[in-house]
Amino acid sequence: MDYTKIFSLEGKKALIAGASRGIGLAIAQATAAQGADTVLAARSADALESEAEALRKKGFKASTASLDVSDSASIQACAEAHGDADILVNVAGTNVRKRFQDYTAAEYDHIMQTNLHGIVELTRGVGVRMIERGGGGKIVHIGSLMSLRGLPFLSVYAMTKSALDGLTRVLAAEWAEHNIQVNCIAPGFILTDLNRDMWQPDEMKQWLAQVQPNPRLGTPADIAGLSVFLSGPASDYVTGQLIASDGGYTTTAKWPFGPAA
Repeated sequence: MDYTKIFSLEGKKALIAGASRGIGLAIAQATAAQGADTVLAARSADALESEAEALRKKGFKASTASLDVSDSASIQACAEAHGDADILVNVAGTNVRKRFQDYTAAEYDHIMQTNLHGIVELTRGVGVRMIERGGGGKIVHIGSLMSLRGLPFLSVYAMTKSALDGLTRVLAAEWAEHNIQVNCIAPGFILTDLNRDMWQPDEMKQWLAQVQPNPRLGTPADIAGLSVFLSGPASDYVTGQLIASDGGYTTTAKWPFGPAA
C-alpha cells in the first residue's frame, strides 16, 4: 500500500445522501477535500448548490443531486444517475421524540420511510451497480447511539437505527466477495440544528459532563473524519462494523472514586 495516499479518495466518486446540513454536509466537505468527486444529495439540489460552489472554489470536485428518501421515484432516479459511485454515505434521517404509546401512525411511517426504507432502497440501487461494475466500493451508514443503547422517547428512531446496524453486518457478509466494505457509524451526542434546542438547558450539559469521559458535545466534524476513513483504502480490511464516535459514552463510565494521593 502507498502510505502517502492511505486516506486519499482521489479518483473515486462519492454520493452523500442527506448532505444539506449538519453531519451530512460535514462529511461531504471532508470527502471532497480528500479528492473524491462528491455529489451532495438532498431534497433540494438548488439549496445545496451554494455549498457545492464553495467546494469548487477551493479546487475540489462537487456537484448536487435531488434526492427525497421518502419518495421511491426520487430514489431510483438518483441511483440511476449516480450508479457509478464508488462510495455511498447514507446520512439522511429524521426524528420525533415522544412516548412510545403517543406516536401516530403517520409519524411512525414517516420515520421508518426516511431513516430505513428509503436508505435500504438507495443502498440496493447503488450497490447493485457497484457489483455490476466489479470495482469494489464502500458503503457507510450513519446509525446512532440508539444502535447500542436505549434512551427514553426515541423508540421508533431506535428501531430504524438498530435495523441499519443489522443491515450493515449482513451486507458486509454478502458483498465481501465483490470487494465492497459496509460499515456503520454511531454518532454520539453531536450538536446539530436538529437538537440544538434540546441542549440549551444547563442541566443537559451538566448531565453530559457527569456521564461522558469527554464532557463536550460532539460536532459534525467529529463524524466526518471517521467517514473519510471508512470510505478510503485505509479501511479495506474493515467491514461489518458499528463504530461509535461518542466521547466514550457507550464504552466507559464515570464514578466519584479517586485514588489516594
